[in-house]
Amino acid sequence: MSPTVLYVLSAALALAALLLVAGALVRREVARLRGREVVGRAIEREARATAAAAGGDGGAPAEAAPDGRGRDLPSHWLRTRLGRLLVADEDRRLIDQCGWPSVRAQLLFLAARAVLAAGLPLLVLLLAQAGHVRSRVMLLAAIAFTLGFMLPKWALSAHARRRCAQVARELPLFVDLLRLLQGVGLSLDQSLQIIVSDFGDVLKVLGREVEVAANLYARGRTREHSLQRLATLHGNDNLAGLVGLLVQIDRHGGAVQEPLRLFGERLREQRRAELKERIGKTTVKMTAVMVTTLLPALLIVTAGPGFLAIMRTLGSMTR
Repeated sequence: MSPTVLYVLSAALALAALLLVAGALVRREVARLRGREVVGRAIEREARATAAAAGGDGGAPAEAAPDGRGRDLPSHWLRTRLGRLLVADEDRRLIDQCGWPSVRAQLLFLAARAVLAAGLPLLVLLLAQAGHVRSRVMLLAAIAFTLGFMLPKWALSAHARRRCAQVARELPLFVDLLRLLQGVGLSLDQSLQIIVSDFGDVLKVLGREVEVAANLYARGRTREHSLQRLATLHGNDNLAGLVGLLVQIDRHGGAVQEPLRLFGERLREQRRAELKERIGKTTVKMTAVMVTTLLPALLIVTAGPGFLAIMRTLGSMTR
């Protein structure tokens, strides 16, 4: 058998295996949805019976839970062995750093990684079958599988790095706003609510994280637990220090303006030091650019007339 026939057979077998796996997953999902509908109807009948026994309106439909959309998602796939393999703990942390809804984003990440990891090698095999790829087909298929598996994570990492940098840029403004609102006599809860409602367009990342913390605190979490995500998610030591300061002030009380002022000054000094370091690195990087671009032009301008005079002298001597 020729290599082309073997590649075609391998592509057909791989496609058949993918179709079988997809069919099994669809069948399992349909069975799960039917089971959930049966359980939901049983719970609704029980609720109506209980309401009728209590003298209420048994015909009124049960009110949907506010997080019903989250329960409609097939989140059980994330708890399977394949789900934990395709969406590891590091990937879940990156999704949280990107600020996306956790379950929905994890399912999209799982689907993207599975489709790309299976689709890119199949594309390489189809190109080989069409004659566009003639050598090292299996090596190219392995490279395509690796790229398909890693591309979603690389995209997440890039977006998470941009958001972490945005947090570092927004932190001084957040400290100044918090100090200003505390200075006019507002409580910490009121200050955070005003920052979320009025300055969410300016603090695009921190405003969202503060909103999540405020919602957790309103649901009964302690101040320390509600701000834990804000302190640890983006890996910013200054933000963790600010959260620790807010927790201590909320727990023990006391004046907050002076600690916030000192904290803001320290952030500005650190920002100036980072800018100076960046300028120094830029100067070193520009040295190579100056050597490759300005030095030839400088040699032409300074040594060009001398070379021309030497060439004229040599020309007159030969005559």
